[in-house]
Amino acid sequence: MSDQALHGEAGSTAESVVGSPTAATPPWPNQVYSWYVVGVLLLAYTLSFIDRMILSLLVAPVRESLGITDTQFSLLVGMAFALFYTIAGLPLAWVADRFSRRNLIVGGIGLWSFMTLSCGVATSYIGLFIGRMGVGVGEATLSPAAFSMLSDYFPKKRLARAIAVYSIGVPLGSGIALMLGALVIKAILAAPEITLPYIGQVEAWRLTFAFVAFPGILICLLMLTVREPFRRGRMTVEQHAISGSQSFVAHVMTHKLSLGCMFAGMSLISMVMYGALAWTPAFLSRTYPINITDAGLLFGAIMAICGAGGLILGGVVADWMFGRGHTDGHIRTIRLSLLLGGPFLILTPLMPSATWALALLAPGFLFITMHGVGTVALQVITPNEYRARITALYFFVANLIGLGLGPTVIALVTDFGFGNDAALRYSLFTVSGIALPVAGLILTLGMPAYRRSVANIAEVTDSTDYAAGA
Repeated sequence: MSDQALHGEAGSTAESVVGSPTAATPPWPNQVYSWYVVGVLLLAYTLSFIDRMILSLLVAPVRESLGITDTQFSLLVGMAFALFYTIAGLPLAWVADRFSRRNLIVGGIGLWSFMTLSCGVATSYIGLFIGRMGVGVGEATLSPAAFSMLSDYFPKKRLARAIAVYSIGVPLGSGIALMLGALVIKAILAAPEITLPYIGQVEAWRLTFAFVAFPGILICLLMLTVREPFRRGRMTVEQHAISGSQSFVAHVMTHKLSLGCMFAGMSLISMVMYGALAWTPAFLSRTYPINITDAGLLFGAIMAICGAGGLILGGVVADWMFGRGHTDGHIRTIRLSLLLGGPFLILTPLMPSATWALALLAPGFLFITMHGVGTVALQVITPNEYRARITALYFFVANLIGLGLGPTVIALVTDFGFGNDAALRYSLFTVSGIALPVAGLILTLGMPAYRRSVANIAEVTDSTDYAAGA
């Protein structure tokens, strides 16, 4: 078999194995190389979140430079990115389901790095808004294609751990962005403008975007060392008919209850998480005698360390539950994350001191980030030919609500509900106190439907491939 046929580098090659999945299925890839792929994708995901979140700690200098309000700034952090990230994700996922996922990711990294650089040279609110839109389009290539690739590198019994390690890019990138942003704030306080050769005076905050954009070149080169894997778990025409998944839309409608509950519950969790990422440093500096630099450094460290630990913990717990026969083990893990981490996050804004607030944030983020296994739950109930699109559809909903509305809802409650910047702590408490319990209730109601979806896919998927994964 040719290398192209082995790795499914073109849509026509991938489609040719649909009618005979068992005969054409090679052994699973070498585990050492598979984990190398996870490492490269982790670097890409980390960079994407650095580029995505670096703006969240530049509230003061950007507001002063452009003359904008909290609500306008929240639209830069959230809606400008999220709207185009989600809209572009659906057609790009269609490409990922048919053509080289590796090449799509390489192009996306190049695009978002260039647009991140353009944010640093924007001289108006509209210019910065357009730059953030471009970053969203570039980053929309990554996760749907990455989740689909990892599902072809790892069997289902080890998939949660692999995706958990990849997902460390979220807290790691966010934490680095917050810490780097804190250092930039310190530089701005020391010297608001920096003189560069041949350019002249430049506002210090603008250079941050250049620093985080250039590593994209190196990661593009690393991605070229990743092979496109063989596409596993594709159904025959007969299997699609039996499962009710003759098309992507038919698949979604067949599993609408399980998917709907997952999307709704995870979206509410995302709204709280993105709201916390955007506003926690500002909350700490507005509420307690702690400056924004120290707030960013401390919160960034908590995000990077506790967030990464929580994702690994969630992957281990979900794999353990799934391995013991709990087909809804990933949903159980998400509920556990809410039960253990939710109370800490809800109560954090009410703490009497910064020390107590940070002390609650650490276990809160350790446990709440266990919910990252939700993306694995999607892969388990989706045929290979729809995995990128179902991931993109999930991100469309979760990010439109979570990233698009999370920071803005908190800002609106602060600006129009309390009418006082110092009341940011009560906005955080209100939003998290409502959203997290509702998310837990929705996920609980959807668990029976999810178990039925797992059974449906297991029944019609090729038995040898599914057994290897289960």
